[in-house]
Order: sequence, then C-alpha cells, then structure tokens
Amino acid sequence: MRFRHLSYFVFIWIISISCQQTAVMPRISLEEEQMLLGNPSGATAEVSNANNYLLSKPQYALSYSKSRGTPNWVSWHVSNDWLGSAPRQDNFRTDVTLPEGWYRVKSGSYTGSGFDRGHNVPSADRTKSVEDNAATFLMTNIIPQAPKNNQETWANLEDYTRDLVQAGQEVYVIMGSYGVGGTGSNGTAKKVDEGRVTVPSRIWKVLVVLPEGNNDLSRINTSTRVIAVNTPNTQSVRPDWSSYRTTVDAIEQATGYDLLSEVPEEIQEVLESRIDEVPAQ
Repeated sequence: MRFRHLSYFVFIWIISISCQQTAVMPRISLEEEQMLLGNPSGATAEVSNANNYLLSKPQYALSYSKSRGTPNWVSWHVSNDWLGSAPRQDNFRTDVTLPEGWYRVKSGSYTGSGFDRGHNVPSADRTKSVEDNAATFLMTNIIPQAPKNNQETWANLEDYTRDLVQAGQEVYVIMGSYGVGGTGSNGTAKKVDEGRVTVPSRIWKVLVVLPEGNNDLSRINTSTRVIAVNTPNTQSVRPDWSSYRTTVDAIEQATGYDLLSEVPEEIQEVLESRIDEVPAQ
C-alpha cells in the first residue's frame, strides 16, 4: 500500500511540473507567428502612417503603402501545419480592412497592364483551409509582377520552399519589392490602374530555414541557413532563382529595413553578411 501511495504522489508531481512548464511557455498567436523575426520597417496600424501601415492577419503580416498601392513587405511562416488539401480559390478581391477613405486596389486593377497579379504569400503556402487560401488573394498581398518573373523565377523559388518543408524543414519568409518601373508583356511601365499602383523595379525575398521543432526564434544560430534573393521585375529575368542570390545586408541597404531584428545582433551579423551556397537542386 505504501508503494502504491508513493507512486500516486510521484504521478501527481510529474503532472504538476508539466503544467508549470506549459504555463511558462505558452503558444504564440498566429499573428505573432507570422512576424516572429521582427517588424522590418517598424510598421504601425495608425492611419497617419499611411505608407508603412501594418496589417496583421492570422495567415501573414505586411506593411502597406497607400501611395504605391502595394505592400512594402510581407512576412509569413511555412510549415506542414499550413499545408493541406484546400483548393486554390482564385478570388482576387479588395481588402476592406484598409482604413476608410483610402483607395482600395480592385481585382481588375491590373487588367490589360501586361503584369500578373503577383502573390507575395503564395496560394500554395496556405492550403490548410479555404479561408487561409482565400486570404492570399486579397489585393494587399499582390504586386504588379512581370509574367516571366512570376510564373518562372518566383514560382520555382516558391516550389523550392515547399520542397524544404516536405523534407522536414520549416521556413520563415519575408518578401518585398522596391523601386519604380518594371517590364511586363506590354513593355515597361511605372504605374498601372490609372496611376494608382506603382510597378516595382526589384522583387526580393529572404528565407530562414530551420528543422521542424519548437521555440523557433531561440533555435536560430550562426549555422542557420538563410537564403536571400533579389530579382529584376522584368521579362528577361532568368528562371533560375539561385543565380540571384545575395546577402540580407544588401537587401537592407537597398530598402532601409531591419529584416531579422528579433534575432540577437551577434547572430544577425553573421547570417546577414553571408550568401547562401547550398545547391538549389
């Protein structure tokens, strides 16, 4: 009987310790998950901050520019938790969560422009549910993208990202664009939608690759793989995304952003100065 009582108290003690550990490490919200690496431009959800306006959704976070009519950057997490069997919705539409009185880009705003409605967060990165997939078709997640850049170079990088996830990795992604003027199927243009949407000249992406696990931020170290890519928004772009690899430092210099601000500075210095050399295939 004494042994049975002792076993009971040991069981209760183990349960108590487990509960304490769970309480110390609560699960972050979906919104926090999408911006785990930081807020690159210090975006805020204040109407006065019209060209660096923060939109935080369960599926992704972004900084929106009212004057450009596009996101400055978009941040999201790709893992097996986000991949499922939901079909592509193709329901491009206005984002009604933008402040009242702002011009809201429409689904047909790029029609006849020679530029694709290029996703930042790809549709295929959000297939867990119909709602998640539909969120990627909001026009605040879209930029005017040269068809070859969108359908070849960028599509190849997006496929590669999901291949990493299928191989047991998880990836934190930040994508953005800058500059004025790209070349689509109708030639070069600086604006579309009667001048209300700016065509970017450059499109970039940064991927932080980790093995599947927990407490992701604390697991980033100087050996973590970081892929930085910066491409021209043109029809002459090469389909091989890996030929456009660069450093995070170079993208930060071009944009003025702090892309991995939540990573300790001594680790940032190493990761941001290095060009990824892992074979892409």
